[in-house]
Amino acid sequence: MPAGKFITFEGGEGTGKSTQARRLGDFLRAMGCETVLTREPGGTPFAEQVRDLILSGATARHGPTAEALLFFAARSDHVEALISPALGRGAWVICDRFSDSTRVYQGTAGAMSPEAIEALDRIVVGNTRPDLTLILDMDPAQGLARATERRTARDQQTTAPDPYEQRGLDFHRRLRDGYLQIARADPVRCRMIDAGGTLDAVEERVRKAVLERFAPDFPGKAP
Repeated sequence: MPAGKFITFEGGEGTGKSTQARRLGDFLRAMGCETVLTREPGGTPFAEQVRDLILSGATARHGPTAEALLFFAARSDHVEALISPALGRGAWVICDRFSDSTRVYQGTAGAMSPEAIEALDRIVVGNTRPDLTLILDMDPAQGLARATERRTARDQQTTAPDPYEQRGLDFHRRLRDGYLQIARADPVRCRMIDAGGTLDAVEERVRKAVLERFAPDFPGKAP
């Protein structure tokens, strides 16, 4: 059985990761690939409970280390129960956020030590590492404005931003810098994708990066 492929989407708030992950999933299914679309935190019942806890905004004040431990607890179950089995049977797994989010949100922008994050990553993730990471990049101020527009369109009113969207612009600029550092340090795995323009334009950039990386592995010819 051919080995599965693991693709992760990363980027700051409002860059369109979730939309592009869904669109890529549709494309891969049309190509004849078994495709599993998932997200972090989340993807399993336990991890979704952790997601609700983190993003509810109702938790007491806590630091980046405590926050990272919550993410890694969710990730441990996610990898063990969903990601690794799917890859083992040859599926393509698309994940909206993974370990790079912890490196950037709790590390670069949150000041948790990189050594601590990498130690936890070795324990929790092990060898289940992405084959390709697509980092959607745009100006943080524009991304935050997009996030607000998205909430308004979805709820027909401007609902409260999640705890990360509420943080200051300097925090979001540090996020972007962190992703740029990751891309420079690991150019084989990572591809920077311009997240500006229409959804279709971004989808085309994503698809091109995936085809360039995996063309020999598709069961059929690209449409």
